[in-house]
Amino acid sequence: MSRLKKKYNEEIKQKLQLEFAYVNPMLIPQLKKVVISMGLAEASKDKNAIQDCVNELTMLSGQKPILTKARTSIANFKLREEQIIGAKVTLRGKRMYDFIDRFFNISAPRIHDFRGFPLKGDGRGNYSLGLQDQQIFPEINLDKVKRAQGMNISFITSAVNQEECNMLLKELGLPFQTAA
Repeated sequence: MSRLKKKYNEEIKQKLQLEFAYVNPMLIPQLKKVVISMGLAEASKDKNAIQDCVNELTMLSGQKPILTKARTSIANFKLREEQIIGAKVTLRGKRMYDFIDRFFNISAPRIHDFRGFPLKGDGRGNYSLGLQDQQIFPEINLDKVKRAQGMNISFITSAVNQEECNMLLKELGLPFQTAA
């Protein structure tokens, strides 16, 4: 069992139970999955960009990402139907807890001018954040990086509102901004 999952089962569940006074223990919010996605705008110009991003996403997550394709053609964006435009990975279970443990404790503090992530989520118990550069992750070899590539990370929880989601993620270790 990963260190973070053990902490969730032994400490965080009880804190959430006391804070929100759940009648049923199945109502206690938990992390369901983490989705990491990258948009590959350069894919139409450089075919090696797709493979580079897939390799980097594989190193980050520990599993192979799936390639997302365009549904329709858009002439103004030089986009054709079924053209590869992104890559994403969905993490669950042990890999999810291992990734968020590394992200919260090692990678997030390495972000340039980092003061914490904003508290605003989607309002339904999920939280997404965007990163400008993949080079904050220690798994990525900086010598092999050819271009800075941003990514989106979404934390999907079983919480029903944003307050529960923020409390869960804060207890798991996500560094939120403090009111100054």
